[in-house]
Amino acid sequence: MGVELGQDLDMNDDGGYSDYDLALHVKDVLLSVSSGDVVSVENYRELVGRLYRPARHSPDDVAKLVASLKGLSGAASYIDSAVHVGLLNPLFEMSLWNYGPDVMDALIELIISLAASSGKYVDLCLAMLTRHFETPPRFLEKLKLPYGLTKKDQVLSRVHSALKDISEVVPLSPARMVTIVSDHLELYRQKRGTSTHGLVIFVENMLKLEGGALSEVVRVSMLTKVVELLLHLDVEMGSWDKVLQDHGIFQMELEDVDDFSEDFLNDGTEQAREATINGVTLKSSAEKLDTLIVLTFEHLESCEASGRLSEVFKTLLETFRNKVLTTCKSKFVQFVMFYACALDPVNCGEEFATNLVEIFVYDANLTSLRMRAVAYLASYLSRAMFMSASVVARTLKRLVGWCFNFVKTKKGGVNPENDKLFYAACQAIMYLLCFRMRSLMDDPQSKSLLAGLPLESILSTQISPLKACVPSIVKEFLWQANAAGLITADEFDFDDDLESEYSWVWGGKEELHKLFPFDPCLLRNSDRFIRPNFIYWSMVQRTYDDEDKEGSSDEDGDEAFAVDNEENVMDYEILQCLEEQQFGEVDNALNKMSITPKDSLHSRFGGAVNKPMRMPSRIRPSTSPESL
Repeated sequence: MGVELGQDLDMNDDGGYSDYDLALHVKDVLLSVSSGDVVSVENYRELVGRLYRPARHSPDDVAKLVASLKGLSGAASYIDSAVHVGLLNPLFEMSLWNYGPDVMDALIELIISLAASSGKYVDLCLAMLTRHFETPPRFLEKLKLPYGLTKKDQVLSRVHSALKDISEVVPLSPARMVTIVSDHLELYRQKRGTSTHGLVIFVENMLKLEGGALSEVVRVSMLTKVVELLLHLDVEMGSWDKVLQDHGIFQMELEDVDDFSEDFLNDGTEQAREATINGVTLKSSAEKLDTLIVLTFEHLESCEASGRLSEVFKTLLETFRNKVLTTCKSKFVQFVMFYACALDPVNCGEEFATNLVEIFVYDANLTSLRMRAVAYLASYLSRAMFMSASVVARTLKRLVGWCFNFVKTKKGGVNPENDKLFYAACQAIMYLLCFRMRSLMDDPQSKSLLAGLPLESILSTQISPLKACVPSIVKEFLWQANAAGLITADEFDFDDDLESEYSWVWGGKEELHKLFPFDPCLLRNSDRFIRPNFIYWSMVQRTYDDEDKEGSSDEDGDEAFAVDNEENVMDYEILQCLEEQQFGEVDNALNKMSITPKDSLHSRFGGAVNKPMRMPSRIRPSTSPESL
């Protein structure tokens, strides 16, 4: 083609050819090839040959390639998919990553022209462009250098600009693009050897689409696919649960997890080999998930800065309900919702809590969904430092009201299978109060609301929620509620040895009685975003005081925790009387209140009263959470 251009066309003053002349020449080449004459076929072959990338680009090669692409752009309407298949194949295989800015611009112009010329090429053009979301492996290392970052910007800025231009001439193209990107993401994720960095760049481009000119059209689909990817990676790490349980990891300080996991995964045992997912260690999977969650957090920050967070949150909320809430084993992806709420507590934060309440109280929802919702609600409000006492108090009022209405119409004893929703709600109430009771008592309005809740009426019913909930939560709740004057502890009787019989029954195979979804985030980089907004158990101010428990003075306790109905407060001296005068009776009633016999409620109220309370190991956070 270079010879023919020199013979048939006149150069302009710049030493090149005009776009019009190039288009005319390429048009003749495209139309004449079907004639079969030797010259026409040779010209066509030379044109096609320009599209194949040589090992090295000489300046002359680059100039001829740019001229060919410009000519094809002007003659795009004459490209026939049946006749010119030999041209289209190498064209759609071209990659912007392999060329300089001049070739990039000419190629982008051709792709846009081709998409606008015929609907049959739209999908091919979109696929070719979005394929650039996947960074070639040989470029990944270069992205650590200034040159690599410049190249990345040159390529991807042109890709996103072209997608926008195509959407303007082909209005239905964004809908097609969503499907193409979604399918490509799934294939890329499953590809062996896909690196964390490569996957991050792919997701980065999806989020760029969501925040760009096509946002209104692609927002829901892009955000949904990103959350689905995070959820998949999260659940894929599920085998980590057994590793942690078998090695007592929840009793370890979280900063030890790194060393523990590395030692474990390298010990050569069968269990360690089983802790490998598709040839990649769980530690590697955690790193990938951690990086992607951080990328999502940063996108949420940009949405908040641009005033788009409320719109994005609506999509996230819907995706959470349809995807995350229906998945019981997720450990990390839910923190995307947590961080979005932290960025806007008044709107997003309260809306999230309200939606969880509505899911719980709506009778038409599946029982398992309602149980998950109330567990999420309690865990969220317990941990969210940014949620006000008034919101927590109003939420408690609704939950307690639901439970009160339930027990008014309920007869009979403990039935963990039939009354599982009630037990889930009671445990949520007690768990939430373990974290927030002191802050509620310090707020006059919340304190008044809390004092009016019929907690004793619910907990003392024949349905016996204290017998069916996790004993450690029950014990901590009784301690604090008793000190705050909300209940009188000696009016309650439960047997913690029945946990395996009752709580495991209503918890079911999904172990919903142990669902605390916002326990501390164990991903190191994600934790940096969550930590400033998170309540750790070590930060909780309880209504009783460990130092006061070491003494025997009622006066000290009264000074620290003054409550309205003082006659209901069981202080240290009264507990000692119970121990001395009613030992036999109290021992029989309370000795089984813990799954750990030496840590029973009786021992807390009696001989072990000086021992500090800790949350159960499965839910107890560390004071210094670190990453896997």
